[in-house]
Amino acid sequence: MLTYRVRNIGIAAALALLAAMFTFFYVSNYKKHVQQGQELVDVYVASHDIPAGTSGTEVAGSLAHKRVERTAVVPGAISDPSQVKRLVATQEIFSGEQVSTKRFQPLTQQGIRGQLKGNLRAIVVPGDANQLLLGTLRDGDRIDVVASWSAPEGQQLHVSRTILRDIKVLSAPEESKVANHLGSATTSPYAAVLAISDTQSRKLFWMMKNGAWSFELRPVTKATDSVEGFDTSDSILRAGLKVRAAR
Repeated sequence: MLTYRVRNIGIAAALALLAAMFTFFYVSNYKKHVQQGQELVDVYVASHDIPAGTSGTEVAGSLAHKRVERTAVVPGAISDPSQVKRLVATQEIFSGEQVSTKRFQPLTQQGIRGQLKGNLRAIVVPGDANQLLLGTLRDGDRIDVVASWSAPEGQQLHVSRTILRDIKVLSAPEESKVANHLGSATTSPYAAVLAISDTQSRKLFWMMKNGAWSFELRPVTKATDSVEGFDTSDSILRAGLKVRAAR
């Protein structure tokens, strides 16, 4: 009987010790978890309202550094502004709100839309191979547009000048598979997509409907522009001639 009691007491003591150990480990882990949650970490918040469509580069320049408890960090919160520089905001971010990568996506996923902001507009420009520099023009190139038309309208006097400068090509023209297959087309088989301002689009659209025009490829680096002017048949005839010869 005594042996039985001693055994039961030993088992109870062992269980009590085990329970105490589990309690100790639980309390220790809980304290550690609480301490980790209270640890301050770096986040960045918007210093003002950021509308959807804002490039990550612009967003990165308008953030404020802040330290918050780890438990207060939102999912995807950035710890460095460079994390969003190659992205674009897909949702509005309000002033004081933590900036999260979940509010962004890569520019490439935005396509042409990701390259438009402010007063920039995308316009499709159909034309022939020569007008659109087919085979030469590439996405991202910069062009000028040179044009010729009659001024005043309906008169025989023709003028020519560069009507647009330093325009970005969003999408360069490609060979039309439909036109090649049929051998001919009733409309132009080629088209380019340009990024131009809302006011520039009026000039280009008018010229597409009423005059003759062509793209000019600009240098990739250190492009410069000559003094603005225009030409007529008379100015071209007299160009380069001495005063006496021009009379």
